[in-house]
Amino acid sequence: MFAAALVASALSAVTVPSGPALADDQGPGSSKGGKVMDPAPAGVELTTLLPEKISVDNNSHKSTITATVKNTGSKDSDDIRLLVVGFEGLRIDDVKGCSALAEKDLPEGSNSAFSCPVGPLASGASKSYTVDASYDLNKKGRICLPVRTSDGKKTFWQQGPVPFGTTNPSPDAPTTPLLLGTDNVPAAPGADELPKTGAGEAAVPLGAGAGALVAAGAAGMWWARRRRTQG
Repeated sequence: MFAAALVASALSAVTVPSGPALADDQGPGSSKGGKVMDPAPAGVELTTLLPEKISVDNNSHKSTITATVKNTGSKDSDDIRLLVVGFEGLRIDDVKGCSALAEKDLPEGSNSAFSCPVGPLASGASKSYTVDASYDLNKKGRICLPVRTSDGKKTFWQQGPVPFGTTNPSPDAPTTPLLLGTDNVPAAPGADELPKTGAGEAAVPLGAGAGALVAAGAAGMWWARRRRTQG
């Protein structure tokens, strides 16, 4: 289970620099795909926000995402930590003011993750982080934002893994706009496989299917000729 993987003690030992860089405003944020995990202290209500829309450069495959953690409660929080985790086609390249997790410490199923030391978050306050990401548009891509205690023993809130994607790819345009909560439809699947539809689902080789159909057709024609010869 993803939540169980996130609370592994190995993640609590990460050393991180201080001073997150504030990200550029990308418009209204959304907590879509978020849920409360472990109960937060009384009066503390922690959530995260992701932009409703991002764009991927079709040449460099790069994108920038604003990840925000917010305390909407009536009391200040204790020291907390934000993780930014990438899955499938969406890889986290860098998060300003945060530290990359070693491959052995990555949450199960993820390809990259950064740990951000938020510290105590005052009532009504928020902190935003600039996330530099790469997106392989031939795959689905998801991101996850867990908010945890500084020692990693509890996860108060987790947004995702939630997809960014488009059902109308535009490979010839300079950029491809992606929407939060939308599964990505690959623009151009490989010549020898169909696009993958989810984690753990194997692609179907087109060559094998086509070969079976050709073989079945040849057998049918042979049978028809044999019947006419014997008739």
